[in-house]
Formats: sequence, C-alpha cells, structure tokens
Amino acid sequence: MVDREKVLTVLAKRFPGASAEQMAAAANAIVGLTDEWEEVSDREPDFGYHFSVQCSDICYLAEQMRQGQQFRLFRRRPVAAR
Repeated sequence: MVDREKVLTVLAKRFPGASAEQMAAAANAIVGLTDEWEEVSDREPDFGYHFSVQCSDICYLAEQMRQGQQFRLFRRRPVAAR
C-alpha cells in the first residue's frame, strides 16, 4: 500500500507551485492505483529472461537486474477484478 503522506511530501518537493487541491488530487490518484494495478515483482522467475545466456546482452531489465538494480513491476488488473 502506498503511504499517502509520503506521496504528498514528494509531490510538494517536486511541484512547489502546485495548489493544495492539485496535490491532493494527484495523491488520491496515485494511492488509488492499487485498485487498478497489482505488483508482480515476486514473479521475477516467471519472466523468462534467465532462460537465455544472451538475454542480458539484449534485454534492458535483465541487464539492469544483473547489475544489482531493483525493480517493482506492476500489471493492470483484469477489468472484472476492478
């Protein structure tokens, strides 16, 4: 779950000229994404990039993961689940 207060803090730093109403609307939209999207980062082994020795040479995600970068991956929930 996304912490609304953290989102507001980031928005305030990033968009200092925005009104309180604009920031509240943006924060509500960001926090509400959990209704439409689900995290699938735990499904990394199912992505398939590890099946090819050459994948890290041509696959951006595989190369970045090999270098130690971390990703949070999301997919849109099916329409019926919303």
